[in-house]
Formats: sequence, structure tokens, C-alpha cells
Amino acid sequence: MGGHQAITCARDFVGRHLHFDCFSGISGDMVLGALVSAGLPWAQLVSGLKRLKLSGYRLRKREVHRGALHAMKVDVVIQRGFQQPLTLSHIRRILSASTLPDPVKKQSRAVFDRLAEAEGLAHRVAPQDVRFHEIGVMDSFIDVVGSLLGCHLLNVTRVTASAINVGAGTIQTSHGLLPVPGPTVAALAKGIPIYSDGPRCELATPTGVALLRTLTSEFGPVSVMETATVGYGAGDRDPEGWPNALRVFLSEESTQVGRPTDRVMQIETNLDDLTPQAYEHVMEQLFAVGAVDVALIPVIMKRSRPGVILSCLVARDQTDAVLEVLFQETTALGVRIQELARQILPRRFVAVKVYDGVVRMKVAEVGAGREKAAPEYADCKKISNRTGRPLKDVTEEAMLAYRQAQGKSKKIKVKR
Repeated sequence: MGGHQAITCARDFVGRHLHFDCFSGISGDMVLGALVSAGLPWAQLVSGLKRLKLSGYRLRKREVHRGALHAMKVDVVIQRGFQQPLTLSHIRRILSASTLPDPVKKQSRAVFDRLAEAEGLAHRVAPQDVRFHEIGVMDSFIDVVGSLLGCHLLNVTRVTASAINVGAGTIQTSHGLLPVPGPTVAALAKGIPIYSDGPRCELATPTGVALLRTLTSEFGPVSVMETATVGYGAGDRDPEGWPNALRVFLSEESTQVGRPTDRVMQIETNLDDLTPQAYEHVMEQLFAVGAVDVALIPVIMKRSRPGVILSCLVARDQTDAVLEVLFQETTALGVRIQELARQILPRRFVAVKVYDGVVRMKVAEVGAGREKAAPEYADCKKISNRTGRPLKDVTEEAMLAYRQAQGKSKKIKVKR
């Protein structure tokens, strides 16, 4: 105990690292409850949300049991108004009229823009015409903004998350009976690790996944962290015999810690008899089951035959899924597996507006206040395909928009 205290006091803490453990999915009220459980001051949350300039609701917190776990449930009790679905433009007006901190406003807009885009894809309507039947009434709106405000109040500077358990079976929605995950969650979860386990119900909601996508810089098992607090947040569902809660780990970030590290599995196999046309399909399948990276490395094998080393990095809990793809989709009879440590740059996603849509910028912190940024290829490609504009033009416009936004931010800081 004494040694730990001495180390803690000697460090210069610059923020907090928040890790979401989504073993039973995620929803907006689960996030809010978990943050309160982990130490978010209740009075500051309630007073902070008053800056939305909305009335007709009140917040209530209570401790509940979910299976064998004690968890915090935060309810938004509607007293009047806002029972009808909201449009994206209405949500933007509410946020613009508020006096919330600018980072909270920006992240809130990003969450709802992402939700509108996913809903539009799922139901084949333009994002601006989406009416948020499942997520736009007052309680879910407060869940989203309250969760982002909570992270701001807790001084969270880095967010990571596990793979998401989406549940199983079917759900009844305003659009009819849908499989789990529903189309909106499936669209939001593209490119991040998910899996299905537990009771036959929806465990991951659109608001929860959109929050995670907006906040999180890395998906995978929890990296090395000195946990200061653990919190559990509950949703409405309480399946029998299942601990339906979201767990969060909160720790102090220190300037002396250095670059974050994590553990990944490296899986490799040598191939010399697989038709080249199959490689694209194999890589798509590997990324679909949660591979972090996939590489094809040309080599000369026995009897001077040209071949390929298929090398894959994956989180430990997704190893079996990757092995299944390799044995089912390739001619491999065996693979090599080893666990590796990685040093990674802290990163985050920042949304920028271009002429024809929104592009996420992946921003990495190099150190000494320096950053490097790159547009998300999939976003640029989507806009290019939809508009017919050259991909290079969309990419350059996104980079320019990001640099201009950074320039404005620096000028504001200087004035202060």
C-alpha cells in the first residue's frame, strides 16, 4: 500500500483513462449509470445538464441488482413534452442553443450525426429526414448528452473498449420484428469487434454503440492500467440469471507512463497453393471477425516455390474466430500463434465536414504536443462513390478542413 501511494503522488496526472467492458452490451443509460457508479459527481451532472435549457424531466438514480452484480441505474423521468420522435435538425438546434462546454456540444453532434447516418442506411432515407423513433425522445437524448458531459467532468482524455456483446434473437421495433443486432446497430458496428452471447434479447442499442464509436480510440482487451475505480451501469432489462450491466474501469493518466501498450495475438501461416483471387475474400473475412491488421508477405518457400505468409494481429478473445476463418477459407493445415506486446500512440477520431458529408479523421498524439492525422478511407470512399468526385479530392478536402479547424482552435487558445 505505502509503495503504491508514493508512486501515485510522484506522478503528474494529466487526465483519466476510461475503459468500457461491454460483456453485456452497451446502452446510453448503462453508460450514464456506470459513470455515476465510478465517481461522477451527481450534483455536477444534474446542474451541468441544466445548461441544455430544457425542462419537463428530472434525473433519478438508484442502486439495482443485475444477476450477482450491484449496479447503478439512472432514470430520466419525463414529466411533460418531448414524447414524439425528434429530427436531426431539432436536436442540432437544442445543442446550439445550450451553454454546454464546446467539446460536449461537438461530441453530441457527432453522436447524433452518426446515428442519423446509420438510421438512414438501415431504412434507406436521407440522414436529414430521419426521425429517431428508438433514440430521439427525451430520455435517450439526456442519456447521450449526460454521458458525454460526464466524461468531460471526469476529465477523461483516453477511452478504450472491449469487443461488444450485441445479444441474440429478435427485437420488436417501430419498423417491425428485426434480428439482433438490428440494422442500425449493425451499420454502427461496422469495422469494430462484436460477438453474440447470453440471453436472446438486444444487449447493444444504437445510442450505446454510437457513443462508443464517438468516444473510443482503441478496441480490444484492457491494456495495462492502474485501476482507480470500477463502476457498473444498468439498463432496463434484467434477464434471469444474466448480469446485464456495463462495467467501466477508470484510471489516472500520467505524463510518466509513456506510450500505451497492449497485448495482441499474432497468427501466421505459409501458403503456396491458394488461388490469388481468394486473398481479398480471406482478408475481408478476417477483418469481419475482429482482426486488428492483416498482411500478405511474399516469400520463397521450399523447392524455390513462391509463396505468401498470411500474418494477422487479433485481440486474444477473437483468436478462435480468426483460426476458424483461416482453416475454413484457406489451404492452411497449421498456423503459428504468439502473444506480442504493442506500443501504440494515443488516438482519437474527430469528425470534419466536407462539401458532401462528414469524414472521420484519425488523430494520433506523437508527443510534445504534436499530432498526426489521416482521413478515414472508408468515409472518403463512401462520399466518392455517392457523388462521383475523385477520392483524392475528398481526402484532400478532409485534410484541409481538419487543418483549418485546428488553426481556429489554436487562435482561440492564444486569445484566452
